[in-house]
Amino acid sequence: MTGSPQPMPLGRLQQVVLVVIAVALAIGLLFMRGGIQSETPMEQLARRSVEPEVALTNGKPTLIEFYADWCQVCREMAPAMLELERSTQNRLDVVLVNVDNPRWQDLVNRYEVNGIPQLNLFSADGQPRGKSIGLRKLEELTAISAALINDQPLPQFRGVGSVSSLEGESTLQASVAQTGPRSHS
Repeated sequence: MTGSPQPMPLGRLQQVVLVVIAVALAIGLLFMRGGIQSETPMEQLARRSVEPEVALTNGKPTLIEFYADWCQVCREMAPAMLELERSTQNRLDVVLVNVDNPRWQDLVNRYEVNGIPQLNLFSADGQPRGKSIGLRKLEELTAISAALINDQPLPQFRGVGSVSSLEGESTLQASVAQTGPRSHS
């Protein structure tokens, strides 16, 4: 019977060459993606982040960043946030809260997060000091953190504002709780 020719099995040398090429490609891909620790700065921050409740009660000023994985500005700001977290260790808590995680919906509502990245700034005693919305460069983040650490007024940057107590705050909070910050009814 004359059928189609059978493929020749690979020789030992050809098999070794293919394995070497496959290993070289795998190593190349590993290094192109950032090496063995291929976590992005945002993933590193989120993994190392202190729980918000702990941060607000441990006697250190706190910066809570509300972010989302899909947010390009959040990803752009992440290396500066990681550098800030590293440079202020033991003096400032940097906390990341993913707005897409249902676990944090109560915080998203409580702090009226309507845009990201949003930074909520707290004094060492856990009291709100201010809010920042939008992209922040390392220099701005450093100035904000220095003000928090040294209990000084926040720097005057566009998109950074102070937070003050309101008379009748409990009535306001009850109203917000019923309608929610994103409600349009």
